Amino acid sequence: MSSTDFMPLEGWDHVELWVGNAKQAAYFYEHSFGFTRTAYAGPETGVRDRASYVVEQGDIRLVLTSGLRADSEVTQFACRHGDGARDISLQVPSADGAYRTAVQRGARGIAEPHWVEDEFGRVELSSIATYGDVVHTFVNRKDYAGPYLPGYRSTLENGHADPGVGLKELDHVVGNVELGRMNAWVEFYERVFGMTNIVHFGDDQIQTEYSALMSKVMADGSGKIKFPINEPAEGKRKSQIEEYLEFNH
Repeated sequence: MSSTDFMPLEGWDHVELWVGNAKQAAYFYEHSFGFTRTAYAGPETGVRDRASYVVEQGDIRLVLTSGLRADSEVTQFACRHGDGARDISLQVPSADGAYRTAVQRGARGIAEPHWVEDEFGRVELSSIATYGDVVHTFVNRKDYAGPYLPGYRSTLENGHADPGVGLKELDHVVGNVELGRMNAWVEFYERVFGMTNIVHFGDDQIQTEYSALMSKVMADGSGKIKFPINEPAEGKRKSQIEEYLEFNH
């Protein structure tokens, strides 16, 4: 991050997955990948429409959320897409500044900047839309010392975390988009986030005997935040990207 970046990003904050069964998903990540359950929000904490489990390992934080009502937006998302990433959240020095900059540069706002607080301090949040039904939430948590966000309670037992399996940090998050839409989303990340295309893979570089795809990797100035954008390419059979998009929608 340089002093001239118009969209300074401090790192990944979390990835939130909206799933059919958050408790089972948390168990899976704990017992298969060595994550530690660190926080929870649900009916027991005053949240009426969803249950969320936070699991962590190294610098990776996943939030696994299920809806508790048929008309919940979380439930509807899981019914429409299956278990999937809803929120790719980024740490920023100012959620207000990041939101204003993004919207001025053409992003669609989802949640305007606001503060949430509890006895551990306060967190500033805002969010914008990206491809599909995915959002980016901007998080400024420098004034917060709680387990995750206000409204969540710690679930660490005896203060000891699972040693894990050696996962340290998120490397990248991929977006699969429709044929002909890759360059539009590349331009979105250039315009809204000031990212650059650091790698381009043509359909002759990522292919099997029957299918292929094209990809451009977008990265911020530090190179820590990377978003590969993939689209289908022609092959003897359906591209794996096209197949994913059909099932995801």
